[in-house]
Amino acid sequence: MPELPEVETVRIGLHELLVGQTVLSVHVYQDKLRYPVPCQLPANLVQHKIIRFERRAKYLLLTIDSGTVLIHLGMSGTLRWLKHYEPPKKHDHVDFLFKNGGCLRFHDPRRFGLILWHPDQNPHSHRLLNSLGPEPLTAEFTSRYIYDLSRNKRRAIKTFLMDNHVVVGVGNIYANEALFQAKIHPQQPVGELSFEAYETLVRIIKEVLLKAIKAGGTTLQDFVNGHGAPGYFQQQLFVYGREGQPCLVCGTMIVNKKIGQRSTFYCPQCQQLQ
Repeated sequence: MPELPEVETVRIGLHELLVGQTVLSVHVYQDKLRYPVPCQLPANLVQHKIIRFERRAKYLLLTIDSGTVLIHLGMSGTLRWLKHYEPPKKHDHVDFLFKNGGCLRFHDPRRFGLILWHPDQNPHSHRLLNSLGPEPLTAEFTSRYIYDLSRNKRRAIKTFLMDNHVVVGVGNIYANEALFQAKIHPQQPVGELSFEAYETLVRIIKEVLLKAIKAGGTTLQDFVNGHGAPGYFQQQLFVYGREGQPCLVCGTMIVNKKIGQRSTFYCPQCQQLQ
């Protein structure tokens, strides 16, 4: 599933191509995604200019003067820019055509993604966004914030970091990597971690996410950016996907264990339960 760095990579690559462009037409070839694509979407967008293209958590937000299109890539979705329109292929579900001849194409083989309309220039009031936690790369996400939130709780730190009400977009890959670099066992109860441990963890989460964005995200299977290129952060992974391989720090074999129904990779030597 594309996580925050992958979605941010898409936003960065498409921002200058989209903002200021006027929508010529919208073609919906398959409306049955995670939620049905609204039938009024084409009428709402045609002849309107894109004034903002932003990201909140793993949602991409395409804003015009009368509202916002929410786009989520789901498990396998991509959003790509075509310089010129091409006939849609299998799993190409929605096209946004612009007056400059370009085409923004939504492709999603598993159809777990979504495209929704919100009649408000402030997309954060939408029900899918209005209860989300802070962005991990902003000043709101601090060691004091997460330390105070963790007090008297027994949840595992891995599931805590992946709770979008706590912090958005860290995702499975980057939670694994950050916990390894912070030397924290993924099952460590959050209430038992010290303030100093959270200072280290918050700093490393920000560093890992920024490095992943710089590398264009992580491509394990399907992900490509808005121009069809893969990411390269997988070349920098310490633990994710490395079950049974030696730890790059100590040589101990990496373990894969289900925590919160998600595959969790860690080194039992470097990340000991305290």
